Amino acid sequence: MATYIYETIPKDPKVKPRRFEVQQKMSDPPLKVDPETGLPVRRVITGGSGAITHGVSILSMNVKRSKR
Repeated sequence: MATYIYETIPKDPKVKPRRFEVQQKMSDPPLKVDPETGLPVRRVITGGSGAITHGVSILSMNVKRSKR
């Protein structure tokens, strides 16, 4: 299951939005309202870690190959 961050959309622009996390399947539809307050919400896009590799790949190394 993925963890999604949602943010409320307050009617008053002076009110700070509330952020919360929800674990959902990727196939589940996004939430439309906050389960606690009933206010409309939007999904917040955040940067993920993705696939991070460190070091040099064996394919990019200049390695002498043996002759057969």
